[in-house]
Order: sequence, then C-alpha cells, then structure tokens
Amino acid sequence: MNRQDALATALAVTESEAGDRELLQSVVEAARGVFGARASSIIGHDPAADELVFEAVSGEGEEFLVGERFSATRGIAGWVLVSGEPVIVDDLAEHGVFDRAIAESTRYVPRALMAAPLLDGDRVIGVLEVLDRDPAQRSSLRDLDWLGLFAQQAATAFALVQRARGARKLLRGEGPAELADVADLARAFTALPTDRRAAGRRLLQALAETLATGPVDGL
Repeated sequence: MNRQDALATALAVTESEAGDRELLQSVVEAARGVFGARASSIIGHDPAADELVFEAVSGEGEEFLVGERFSATRGIAGWVLVSGEPVIVDDLAEHGVFDRAIAESTRYVPRALMAAPLLDGDRVIGVLEVLDRDPAQRSSLRDLDWLGLFAQQAATAFALVQRARGARKLLRGEGPAELADVADLARAFTALPTDRRAAGRRLLQALAETLATGPVDGL
C-alpha cells in the first residue's frame, strides 16, 4: 500500500469491521439467492500463511465457518486460486480435484460446485464459491456469466475490505515505517471534533489528489 492508497483508504475507514462483514455478506447472500444454492462463500487468500480463509458465508455453515482456514494448495478452491480460472462441476464425486476432507471439515459435503477467482488487477486475492445450485435452473453458459458477474462484485468488495484492514493497521501504528506520516494524519483526522471533520476531510482529500497527480519531492 503506497501513500496515496493508504491516505485514500484511511479517509474512508470506519472504527469497526462490521461494515466490512455486511458488504461481503451482501454479495454471498445475493449469489446464493440468484442460483437457488444451498450455500455461497467468499474465501480470501492469506499469502503470508498460504491459506484460504472463509470471509463470508451464506447458507450451510454460515454460523461457524467465517474465519476458518485451510491450505491454499488443496481442493477446487486452491485450484481456482492458482489457475485463475472459473470452474463449474455438477458431479463432485467424479472430480479428481475435489477434496472431500475439506468439505467434511465444514460439516457440509456438496454434490455440485461453482467457483471463480477474485481478481484485484492481475492478482487473485480469493475465490467465490456457490454450492449445490438449483438443478432446475442449471444452464452452464448462463451460470458462467452470472458467476463471473458475482465474482467481480465480490472481488471489488473484498479488495476494499483488504485496504480498509490495512488502513486500520496504520491507525493502530502497525503499518510499515515509511507510512508512519500517513498514519499520523489519519489518527489526527479521527481525533477531530465532529464540527471540524468536514474541513479536515477536505484538507486530506486535497493531499490525496496532489499525490495522485504524480511524485512530489520528498514524498
């Protein structure tokens, strides 16, 4: 995260992750509803641990799966993460990549699955999965189009969440040393009285726009 991205994100960040969860949850609930599926999930990639993490779940497992992790090298989600390609499998029992042990660990073993990569630029940052969509509504070409649409929405939402989390780390003083000045500005802004926040926001927005125009000596 560079100074411009950090400053822009810090302007929008809230003190709680509740908004993050609601944003991601809205995507998986919409996907589940459109496909008439038993479950839908956004699974993020943690590069440091090389693990996949359930970030939002609708349907089967939504009460306990968020935050659960598994190896990014396993299963269809792992394959989609590495390949960057979507996949639709209508009979998982006949699919060699399907990892039944992972499914059993989630307490739900699906019969069919759709998955698509979440792209942030040229990076795959996670996977959108839809489990056991309504057989009466299945149409591979139509489903692939809809899956791609929801994957774009999920990717945009998850990329925003990742940047918000990075900004919160800055506010807590956990970010890189070279962004300490941005963190100081963000903390100063959050400490402003309500009646002075509008003026503070205009000042920070002007700074963000200045950084966006190109490099500035000393920055």
